[in-house]
Amino acid sequence: MGVGRRFNLTYPTAAVLLAIRSGHRYGFDIMDATGLPDGTVYPILRRLERRGVLAGRWESEERARAEQRPQRRYYALTPVGEASMEEVVERFPALPRLFGSIDSATDPA
Repeated sequence: MGVGRRFNLTYPTAAVLLAIRSGHRYGFDIMDATGLPDGTVYPILRRLERRGVLAGRWESEERARAEQRPQRRYYALTPVGEASMEEVVERFPALPRLFGSIDSATDPA
């Protein structure tokens, strides 16, 4: 199934997917990596998670408390998300260079 049937592949959506693929796993980190505002990033994350492109999970409350900050929701590409990367790169060929390598990074959480 092509990406277009699962979600609308806009430039911001492609940037969010590439940021996650390159190791930026939570909202503020994705915002920093892409330069996109929270009003763009968070709706994209929620939509992609609902459509099975991303899997999200909350970090432990203890870890957040130990670092004296709110809990983070970490995102990872699902197999559907991984399969969409070819189309992302094909459609926005210059975008991957903003993130360096698009190899999957390890989850820090």
